Amino acid sequence: MNYELIKVVAFDADDTLWDCQTWFDEVEQQCCELLAPWATAREVSEGLFATERKNLSLTGYGTKAFTLSLIENAVRVSHEQLTGDIVMRLIELGQHLLRFPTTPLPEVEETLQQLAAQRNYRLVVFTKGELMDQEAKLQRSGLEQYFSHMETVSNKTEREYRQLCENLDVAPEQTLMVGNSFRSDIAPALAAGAWAVHIPYHVVWELEKSEEFPHERLKKISHFSELLDILG
Repeated sequence: MNYELIKVVAFDADDTLWDCQTWFDEVEQQCCELLAPWATAREVSEGLFATERKNLSLTGYGTKAFTLSLIENAVRVSHEQLTGDIVMRLIELGQHLLRFPTTPLPEVEETLQQLAAQRNYRLVVFTKGELMDQEAKLQRSGLEQYFSHMETVSNKTEREYRQLCENLDVAPEQTLMVGNSFRSDIAPALAAGAWAVHIPYHVVWELEKSEEFPHERLKKISHFSELLDILG
């Protein structure tokens, strides 16, 4: 792999720079407990996933979209018997997801610090979801200082990757995308002509699961610091 052309290194945010999915999984578990009088945990989880998938084209990705699906599913599985206190508890769980600590994952800050000090690449954040939520997560993480640009989009497809390159005035082959989701961070970046580094996370949201494939412009690593070996 020839990385000499790389000018921009773009990083996904959630579950790449900090833990995110486990917080959502915990909220889902608490929701299952709240709805235990009406449905099993499996029924609640399967219903939530179906509701999220149904609403995706209307609400997109993010915490607020998840919270709406959480409440809609709860109303459905309870046969509209939810009391106001349970609805309020679901809203509070959703609001908690807007404030959870975005502590950098192991080796993340040290690696970013070294890459930023080299000044060989422009480091940017390229993520999907809700703008205010993603901006707040980056600020809480303390990592904002290492990035010259942050871009939040409603979805990550080949088109969004090409637009990112255009916005940064670089060609796709001068761009390297680093992320945990093969579906959102890797496959569309490769399709756009960019390079990619896949760092799998131990938990994956159902809607992010996809088949992986080898590619000449793709490298898979298990530790964030391995980026230093790749980028020198």
